[in-house]
Amino acid sequence: MRTIRSDWDRTLLVCAKCSKKLGGGFGRKGKEPLGKALRRHLGLKKGRKARMGIVEVKCLGVCPKNAVTVVDTRDGRRWRLVHAGAPVEAIVAELELDKERDKELGESAAVQPESDTAVL
Repeated sequence: MRTIRSDWDRTLLVCAKCSKKLGGGFGRKGKEPLGKALRRHLGLKKGRKARMGIVEVKCLGVCPKNAVTVVDTRDGRRWRLVHAGAPVEAIVAELELDKERDKELGESAAVQPESDTAVL
């Protein structure tokens, strides 16, 4: 078996089927899929050279109404349901993705208490 290097510290799995059923629902005009809106907001590069991976997977089998299923590999036991129209800033804060951006900028991330909220 061969291994290859990746710069990812963390991976988000976003259900592509949920995103497709919504026809967007996120971003500035509410027409972007969740994965694309998160990548744009966080300023992520594409591919394995990015600092974090946002991967759209076929189907996670949850199929919520008016929401997208997201799995954060740092906490695989808690899957999140992100409702259409949720502000990208709120999603980033809930998933603590802003700390990833602070690491990239070389700033120390502010410590925030963990939230028990699983649904945005």
